[in-house]
Amino acid sequence: MRFEEHLVFHGLAVKKHATAEEVAAAVLLDPALVRDVLSSGNNRVAEVKGKFTLLPATRVIIKGEYSRHYRDLRANAAFVSAYETFEKINEDLKALITKWQVHDVGGAQVANDHSDKEYDEKIIHRLGALHERFEPVLRTMVTALPRLSIYETGLGHALEMAETGKIEWVSDVKIPSYHTLWFELHEDLLCMLGRTRCE
Repeated sequence: MRFEEHLVFHGLAVKKHATAEEVAAAVLLDPALVRDVLSSGNNRVAEVKGKFTLLPATRVIIKGEYSRHYRDLRANAAFVSAYETFEKINEDLKALITKWQVHDVGGAQVANDHSDKEYDEKIIHRLGALHERFEPVLRTMVTALPRLSIYETGLGHALEMAETGKIEWVSDVKIPSYHTLWFELHEDLLCMLGRTRCE
């Protein structure tokens, strides 16, 4: 499989369920090329209402190709070191998102209904501090693989939106929120480096 075709399927592996345009934006390819690859998928993808997903057999094929396409990246000490730092920061992000979703009320953990604006603002402030820690790490990754600049732009935008009071940009799965993009970046890195997500 040629690299561009692999990259289309990789983008779909990261996005899980997406339009051709969404995949194109995720991997910085021409939407027409992505549509062509997905439309002539030869039983490698399934399409439902304009959105595509990889078939199980395709996932196995793609997984087997990562070591060939990303051999140099896996040997890049600076990139691997940045990834390992990302995993440490990821633990802090997971803890922060948990605090965003639930908080302590009278000793009990309850769902955050976002009625406490001061509580939400504190979490968003902490998210901003975490982003500042992560920026140089992501910059190292982008230097090695410029395609990852989409996360640099997207995460910055999501944080900015959250800081202006649009709190859905923290973790809403229906938009490219901070947590949504972070999850996709994590999946992107795991695939390329042949690592496994630790739940």
